[in-house]
Amino acid sequence: MKKCILILDDDPEILLICRILLEKLDYRVETRIRCDNIIKDIREEKPVMVLMDIWIPNMGGEKATKMIKKNKDTKHIPVILFSANSEIETIYKRANANGFLKKPFEIGALKKTVENNV
Repeated sequence: MKKCILILDDDPEILLICRILLEKLDYRVETRIRCDNIIKDIREEKPVMVLMDIWIPNMGGEKATKMIKKNKDTKHIPVILFSANSEIETIYKRANANGFLKKPFEIGALKKTVENNV
């Protein structure tokens, strides 16, 4: 059974690029364009990692990450924030995420981030 990576981003192009790359690395990829049901989505998909956009509707990636990290059933799952926000480094620390990727990111950087966190 393939390991799942859950990607939350409202940009369809980012979702497609990440899906293609991660499926080539033999992951099952699930995507969402909103993070309203993040805990439910994690329970259903059982991801080994979450890639989270900061500016995803409605609550935003920072708040969703805090929810993941405060929940006893999901806090162990690595969450990587990704965004073009110039304050991504500060935001990832504040949200208690496991890491961050600045957009636009290189394919090699995404692969390395996944390898280091799964």
